[in-house]
Amino acid sequence: MPRQADFSTSLQSKCVQSESRKMCSRIEHPAGGYKKIFETVEELAEPLPAVVTGVIPPWLKGSLLRLGPGLFEIGEEQFYHLFDGQALFHKFDLKNGAVTYHRKFVRTDAYVRAMTENRIVITEFGTFAFPDPCKNIFSRFFSYFKGVEVTDNALVNVYPVGEDFYACTETNYITKVNPETLETISKVDLCNYVSINGVTAHPHIENDGTVYNIGNCFGKGCSIAYNLVKIPPTQKDKVDPLERMKVVVQFPCSDRFKPSYVHSFGMSENYFVLVETPVKINLLKFLSAWSIRGANYMDCFESNETMGTWFHIATKKTGEHQNIKFRTSAINVFHHINTYEEDGFLVVDLCTWKGFEFVYNYLYLANLKENWDEVKKNAMMAPQPEVRRYVLPLDVDRVEQGKNLICLPYTTATATMWADGTVWLEPEVLFSGPRQAFEFPQINYKKFSMKKYTYAYALGLNHFIPDRICKLNVKTKETWVWQEPDSYPSEPIFVATPNAVDEDDGVILTVVVTPGAGQRPAYLLILNAKDLTEVARAEVETIIPVTFHGMYKP
Repeated sequence: MPRQADFSTSLQSKCVQSESRKMCSRIEHPAGGYKKIFETVEELAEPLPAVVTGVIPPWLKGSLLRLGPGLFEIGEEQFYHLFDGQALFHKFDLKNGAVTYHRKFVRTDAYVRAMTENRIVITEFGTFAFPDPCKNIFSRFFSYFKGVEVTDNALVNVYPVGEDFYACTETNYITKVNPETLETISKVDLCNYVSINGVTAHPHIENDGTVYNIGNCFGKGCSIAYNLVKIPPTQKDKVDPLERMKVVVQFPCSDRFKPSYVHSFGMSENYFVLVETPVKINLLKFLSAWSIRGANYMDCFESNETMGTWFHIATKKTGEHQNIKFRTSAINVFHHINTYEEDGFLVVDLCTWKGFEFVYNYLYLANLKENWDEVKKNAMMAPQPEVRRYVLPLDVDRVEQGKNLICLPYTTATATMWADGTVWLEPEVLFSGPRQAFEFPQINYKKFSMKKYTYAYALGLNHFIPDRICKLNVKTKETWVWQEPDSYPSEPIFVATPNAVDEDDGVILTVVVTPGAGQRPAYLLILNAKDLTEVARAEVETIIPVTFHGMYKP
């Protein structure tokens, strides 16, 4: 197998460009090795030792925690969507230059009941759970009228709350886990603490441990709204922080019965930002379809082809929603990169997909496991990914209509007042490549979240297949790429060097799957965050399926 020092250095010399379009992948995947990351694996009875090549920095002593699907079928029944497989909790432990790898399934109700009955029991994102075939026809008929049984399949992310750690999806259930043993501790229903029907898997966490998150809820007059909730850090009395969880902002919804799908949100030092996209959840369809004929979550999404995209802002200190009509063209937004304030403006950097069609329509496993030519053909019909910077003026009073309100010297983004009071936003494009996505973004979060920053890291998707790690200078649009043939990395996690001065002084951690013959099938890759050259890798003798998000725990 070619070593990264030989292959990637030459590749990087070509990929460090002033034009961001050069960050695209130039590798094809005709062998279809990416199919292996969508296949079932078994959990491990004990950690596996890794074979380390290179030198792991002596200060890097901690654990990389990751969540993703690990069980793609149960008995004779298949899961259909990328977000349906049962949650598998992964950990790479780094200590004194040695590395071990461990994994266990999260013992959610969805998993335990499925394993007990050897069938899919709870409906997932794109897979409907049929009634028990052993029941008679009358029992099966009436089971449709029991209401929605919401999944607790915590396959998306893991994050700390106080002194505890929780695996999560996007429903009202989070699962307390032990990050040392990977054991499942308990299921928590957030509805017991605040008025909310679910929360995102992307909370913002301040340096003191305060957690902010957002989800939809029933507001005044039975209309839908978005509640932003706050969980304080652990206090001296050691009371569970969830007991002190409260709603701090309620954002209005553009449609009374159709909330937008919200995957993440923005937060600056003094403001929250909600991007309300035209991808809608039809609650009436959701409730009627589920209770009468059976459906999955994906069946209840629809697109509002005329609304475009709305930006909402609210102040953190008072919780006041700012009644400014920020609008832009239709986009999908899943991941915010960073949000910060400067000279009376909010700068909001996003990973977007152009248009109103729901990108998740293209993430069914049957599509992702096609041969390479079919994967590319399907992706050509999907919305085009683009990294965008939007700039929102915080003071829009006493301005002339038709005038660009943005006066920051370093951006081409505009905000224009219309006659009806709408402020129309046009973005600056930070990166765009044909069917090439800069997604699952990460920054030096601890020091530069909510602040003006320079560097973002991301997983590069080549026609939806993850095949590179990217670095973007958001000021100059200079780019760096790490990539090897037949290698499929995961979301990059930035870990700063102790006492670092530079923003990008640190390492990037990512899990790479290499399913080809003659090599170990997966490894933890450690890259220099400055130039994406390899520092070390820790190879293990087991395949690792796709993971979505995670964290580094020192």
